[in-house]
Amino acid sequence: MLAASLAGVLLAGCAHKIPVTEVVPAVELPAGWSQAGKPGQQAWPDTHWWKRFGSDELSQLVREGQESNLELAAALSRVRQAAAQARIAGVALLPSVDAYAGASRDLPLAGNHNANVSSSGLLQVSYELDFWGKNAASVTAAEASLRANFYDRQTVALTVTSGIVSTYLKLLSLHDRLDVARENARTAEHVLSLDEAQSSVGAATSVDLARQRSAVASQHAAIPDLLQQQREAQSALAILLGRSPQTFSISNSGLATIGLPDVTPGMPSELLSRRPDIQRSEALLAAASANIDAARAALFPSIRLTGSTGTQSSALRSLLNAQNLFANVGASLVAPIFDGGRLRTERDLAIEQKQELVQTYRSTVLAALAEVDTVLGQINSLDEQRRLKEVELEQTRLAFNLSEIRYKAGAEDLMTVLDTQRNLSDLQNELGLLKLKRLQATVSLYKALGGGWQAG
Repeated sequence: MLAASLAGVLLAGCAHKIPVTEVVPAVELPAGWSQAGKPGQQAWPDTHWWKRFGSDELSQLVREGQESNLELAAALSRVRQAAAQARIAGVALLPSVDAYAGASRDLPLAGNHNANVSSSGLLQVSYELDFWGKNAASVTAAEASLRANFYDRQTVALTVTSGIVSTYLKLLSLHDRLDVARENARTAEHVLSLDEAQSSVGAATSVDLARQRSAVASQHAAIPDLLQQQREAQSALAILLGRSPQTFSISNSGLATIGLPDVTPGMPSELLSRRPDIQRSEALLAAASANIDAARAALFPSIRLTGSTGTQSSALRSLLNAQNLFANVGASLVAPIFDGGRLRTERDLAIEQKQELVQTYRSTVLAALAEVDTVLGQINSLDEQRRLKEVELEQTRLAFNLSEIRYKAGAEDLMTVLDTQRNLSDLQNELGLLKLKRLQATVSLYKALGGGWQAG
């Protein structure tokens, strides 16, 4: 959070100087979303949206990631660089003052000539009249670039936070899937024991035994792959936190500890001020507009005023005598006559660069609108899938229990038991994955809405 505060201070130091002269390109915005959220849900996400999942461990991990993530540290450095560039650009609006002092001694190489000693001191002031606004436009462009870097850091922060939450949820889901896989293996072993009992009294064939032993091996074979996925997800989460994967671990809990927050997307027009990537695109557009102003001003003459005062004497002790003091004031005008079309080409280049950013801005807005609508549709689809899969799972579990009872009584063959067992295992895995997808879709919606961040 310290990094975010520092970035805010850097931005506040000069953002207020940027004149709002750029008209944001018109983008047709819909009146609402085609995939509307449920009525009565929470309004726009707040700045600590991840806390709504109800996990203290997750909140601690997000806090650690925001302080230690290496990509965020690099983004903050880019903000500082842009702030330095803005300060450098501002220097052109101020006078420059130079001081000079020197002394020299002539050394005769032959004859009896006396050595001459001279000394001088000079203070010179120069100032370029920014009559056409070239320097001011350069400052505006640099400050807009600073804004763009600040918004870029906000985008990185949102991406990192979303990545931490999604990866954490994936880890919890893998814990659940491992529990299910181990339970399925135990169930398969239980069915095998029943089959062996049936075989001992001649009610089951060697083929039945072989099939069930194959089913047991298949259930056990799923566990190593899940363990590997768990290790990979844990390493990915450690990297997001800026930590070594070898020394990192989380609590062995599942998705049952996670709440499912609801969020509504608000109005599409609000998205323009809620997403930092859109704000960044707008800032880059403002910088491009200022660069055009600077390129146009460069076509006109530059006017510089100079003034100097100093003293010069052949004797150091009389250097400050009144008769050795002098002053000079001057003005100069430099106008471009022939440069092979360089300045006009630079102006044309700046204009085309702005036109590119206009299209980029529109594309960014449209992509943001599409992203929110897509995630809303995904959430609605996943909710319906989960509802139907839960009904299917309930009936499949009932079918498995009944088939096992009938098999013990000799009223059912082993193939029916194996089929219902396999179906139950598959549905449990599918339901676990659907739950993870639903939670991660909520994370994606938070991200698509800007994560609660909005331009001040």
